Amino acid sequence: MTKNGHQRLVIPGPVEVRPEILEAQTEWMIGHRSSVFADLFARLQTKLRQAFLTESRVFVSGSSGTGLWEGASRNCIRDDRKALHLVGGAFSERWAEISQLNGKQVDVIEVEWGQAHTPEMVADALRQSAYDAVCVVHNETSTGVTNPIQAIGEVVRQYEDTLLLVDTVSGFLGTELRTDAWGIDVALTSSQKAFALPPGVAFAAVSDRVLERAQQVKNRGYYFDFIELDKSLQKNNTPSTPPVALMFAADKQLDDILAEGLENRWARHHHLRDLTHQWALSRDFGLFAQEGYRSNTVTTIENTRGIDVNDMAKFMKGKQFEMDKGYGKIKGKTFRIAHMGDMQASVLEEVLSGLDEFLGV
Repeated sequence: MTKNGHQRLVIPGPVEVRPEILEAQTEWMIGHRSSVFADLFARLQTKLRQAFLTESRVFVSGSSGTGLWEGASRNCIRDDRKALHLVGGAFSERWAEISQLNGKQVDVIEVEWGQAHTPEMVADALRQSAYDAVCVVHNETSTGVTNPIQAIGEVVRQYEDTLLLVDTVSGFLGTELRTDAWGIDVALTSSQKAFALPPGVAFAAVSDRVLERAQQVKNRGYYFDFIELDKSLQKNNTPSTPPVALMFAADKQLDDILAEGLENRWARHHHLRDLTHQWALSRDFGLFAQEGYRSNTVTTIENTRGIDVNDMAKFMKGKQFEMDKGYGKIKGKTFRIAHMGDMQASVLEEVLSGLDEFLGV
């Protein structure tokens, strides 16, 4: 149990943040044009590149990941060319919509919620039409599906003029992602998922190919202009005022993440996934995501028992856990258990024990 009535977060973002990470935000404020800030930015840049497994730059944005969706679309898709969006859940749908709202031409490969996109689908589409970019969600938070980014990247790399843009908001630091080795041109994420930071800061590993493309796009916008972001990054800074307190927290959290080790962190998330799957199946629930593509960071449980998810959430709130009740059109038909960030098996077991008490097991 926790003190002061704190509700521990078992939702897929924001996730629970450790006290020492919250404490890191209370460092004395510094000027964002000072040498002290430049030192902080440089430290972050080194660690972020290690975390993304990239030799390229990593932009730091005072926004949610949604902002970097817009940035990726505006900077990487030329006005007279098209993007191919892979859609299979609420967030991949939204990214495609953002590209369209920014005036981009969009084709879509749509699959049923809970299904994954295969490299064969992408290969077929690329044979039929030329695209400036393939846009894909690594880990679809609404459905608990992890798309095979490595295999999709192998297909996209065969097309020299096509960039691979990846939303890894709920995948990054919870499941394997190798930006350079997999040929990813933009890998974007935000702070409040498996990074286990408070919301409000987003990150994107960006290749040289992206900056070359951005130079060919006249209307890149202002706030998410990758050329301007890169110019400031060369000076260890940002074009506009950054979320300094969150950057102190990220600096501390990256130390701890790299000390744990990326592969160890991925393995811990995989173990938490397996514990959740075993519990769900043994309690006569189903797993919503397609077998072979189930997320290491969030499990979408098919509500085959027909429980009242509102009653479940209310019961678990009494145990000081905030639970998810499903998302969008599958709310209630499913519910999600997030097992990401700094969650340990002991906490997950406490969650599952509470759910058993609700079920009367």
